[in-house]
Amino acid sequence: MPTDVVMPQMGESIFEGTITKWLKQPGDKVQRDEPLFEISTDKVDAEIPAPASGTLQEIKVQAGATVQVNTVVGIIGDGAAAAAPAPAKTAAAPAPEAKKEAAPPPPPAAKEPEPEPEAESGEQGRVRSSPLVRKIAKDKNVDLAKVPGTGLGGRITKEDIEAFIAKHAAGTPAAAPAAPAPAAPAPSYEAPAAPPVTTPLQPVGGVTPGEVVPMSVMRKKIAEHMVMSKRTSAHVHGVFEVDMTRIVRLREKMKDKFEQATGSKLTFTPFFARAAVHGLRKWPIVNSSVEGDNIRYHAAVNLGIAVALDWGLIVPVVKNAEERSFVGLQRAITDLGERARAKKLKPEEVQGGTFTITNPGIFGAKFGMPIINQPQVAIMGIGGIVKKPVVVTDKDGNDSIAIRSMMHMSIGYDHRIIDGAVADQFMMEVKKFLENWNEELL
Repeated sequence: MPTDVVMPQMGESIFEGTITKWLKQPGDKVQRDEPLFEISTDKVDAEIPAPASGTLQEIKVQAGATVQVNTVVGIIGDGAAAAAPAPAKTAAAPAPEAKKEAAPPPPPAAKEPEPEPEAESGEQGRVRSSPLVRKIAKDKNVDLAKVPGTGLGGRITKEDIEAFIAKHAAGTPAAAPAAPAPAAPAPSYEAPAAPPVTTPLQPVGGVTPGEVVPMSVMRKKIAEHMVMSKRTSAHVHGVFEVDMTRIVRLREKMKDKFEQATGSKLTFTPFFARAAVHGLRKWPIVNSSVEGDNIRYHAAVNLGIAVALDWGLIVPVVKNAEERSFVGLQRAITDLGERARAKKLKPEEVQGGTFTITNPGIFGAKFGMPIINQPQVAIMGIGGIVKKPVVVTDKDGNDSIAIRSMMHMSIGYDHRIIDGAVADQFMMEVKKFLENWNEELL
């Protein structure tokens, strides 16, 4: 019996969603809980699993359309009904019976054989991808086992394989049987020059210079939120230099033991999170929000951790960060980051933040001047950690020059309720906590 695929309600305050991509096409087989389509709401992007196993019989709402929750967007037919969807796709819906005899041959040739070999082909059997991706791989002679997947469960998306092909453009001519003669000179002269032009562009959705493309739903929401924040808060920024040598050495010493004991890699982010919690406890005004003419002091520290995605930016929230141990913070941060990239976050996991940490330093920035994430009143930016000579003073007051691991850290705050003196003292608490780290990691 056919099963309706509906637009899910991704939270109490969410009433509509935009379908950004169908991961299956009519005639494709689907398994229950397998990613079926991607949606974008004003809170979160997510992959929606199939509600039943069978064959995708019909797509009622195409990618790019925005519909109310509980709207039927597609239909999954069972095994017996698998022959009917194909005619419905190629002909008008009113006459499925007339095409029932003629339509089945194309789907078996074009759709059904591709998932089957993938499931039985050894190495390829462990690779999750769509028929379109497998077709591109076949046409371009690409081994899917070598392509890193960014989709749910490691699934290879169209963008993944296009980025892989662009990155390995120098090897593509040799794989093309149609042009053996030009292939020899091309790698020596033309191929090395091509990657600088195409490679940086392809991973970001395969955009071509000169194109005009519409903003994604997520990009529109980011734009609206950032402009609204600049209009709402009186932004002021400050920058502090922090000596991270003690923490850099501790992390280097403990990272292998930490991963063996916890199953999580030891990153710098939980150090910053612990220091922020300490500072927010000392200066609770920084962990507040404005409500009309009132200031709400939040009882819990809910840390937003900005995560950069290939298609935008999202800020999942570590709830009650003040109650978590160092290991608990690392696990929560890792889990939220992985699920953000896999589009598996729930709306409530990107709501309720009281203070945000963003890390432009991971991409090489010395520091950033981040925009406050409303309705919060402050945001902390983490710059890159670099070794450089600095003047150090020992306990006897003697100065010397030493090589230290230094970092710039910025604070963006709402001057409507946070004065510069308060913001500076908060940051000095964070700075001292990091420079004099004395907590056990395990």
